[in-house]
Amino acid sequence: MTRTRARRALVAAAPLLLALGAATPAAAHGAPTDPVSRVRACSPEGGDAARSAACRAAVAANGAPFTAWDNLRIANVNGQDRRIVPDGQLCSGGLPAYRGLDLPRSDWPSTRLRPGAALTLRYASTIPHTGTFRLYLTRQGYDPARPLTWSDLPERPFAEVRDPALTDGAYRIRATLPADRTGRHVLYTVWQNSSTPDTYYSCSDVEFPAERKESPVQAEDSPAERKESPAEQQDLPAKETDLPVKETAKDTAEAAPPAPPAPQERRTAAAPAPDAGPSAPLLAGGAASVLLLIGGAAVAARLRRR
Repeated sequence: MTRTRARRALVAAAPLLLALGAATPAAAHGAPTDPVSRVRACSPEGGDAARSAACRAAVAANGAPFTAWDNLRIANVNGQDRRIVPDGQLCSGGLPAYRGLDLPRSDWPSTRLRPGAALTLRYASTIPHTGTFRLYLTRQGYDPARPLTWSDLPERPFAEVRDPALTDGAYRIRATLPADRTGRHVLYTVWQNSSTPDTYYSCSDVEFPAERKESPVQAEDSPAERKESPAEQQDLPAKETDLPVKETAKDTAEAAPPAPPAPQERRTAAAPAPDAGPSAPLLAGGAASVLLLIGGAAVAARLRRR
């Protein structure tokens, strides 16, 4: 009789016990799925990512698979993240059950992002809870081959969103990414519940493309467009079109035949100037010949008279 009454009391109290269990902090589960977090990628639900070399190494270091990918949480942190979570253990939250997530590797499953672009982080959750999301991005120069520390993150998050709506099983956190990141980085998400004492931590590996630098044109310029450097202008002979106007006129004058001398001042026939032009020697020679002829004729006449 006593056992029958106990069973009836237990059945009657079962709904109340289930309700109380659902209200416990353990029901507040969640983790980022886009950009995918390490714990989600390496879980049995991670698909191809779970078979990557990094995830296999994480499971081996962990000693067990990440079946509870949505339960990486610490109670009663109250915003004291940097004091509670040790350096080098940010991805695991310092919890031994997730220690494989802290392996310093550069081949974790990652998501490609663009610097300065809009980001919508999808954070899967099973039960809605109020709280604040804080998003951090490792500083430029972060080395993924070294354990992640708090000094790798800026003091202030680049985005902070309070009490977003839970839609289709996920919170969507909208923000703008920093514009000065290139290479591989870690997107670190902190979800501090206000309806429970729990705070959740997660690491999402992301990659930013390197800046493109335009290479100088290698092809030679056409003759009409190419400009000589100062050194080339000194070595090459000057072009005719490049000479000053005075030098061009001088060269033209030197190349032309010499101009005849200016005419002499005209003189009268009565007083011809000696050696005045090329006809003066001819006149003098003609007069001498006439005198010789006259003298010879006179001599001949005298000889005949005798």
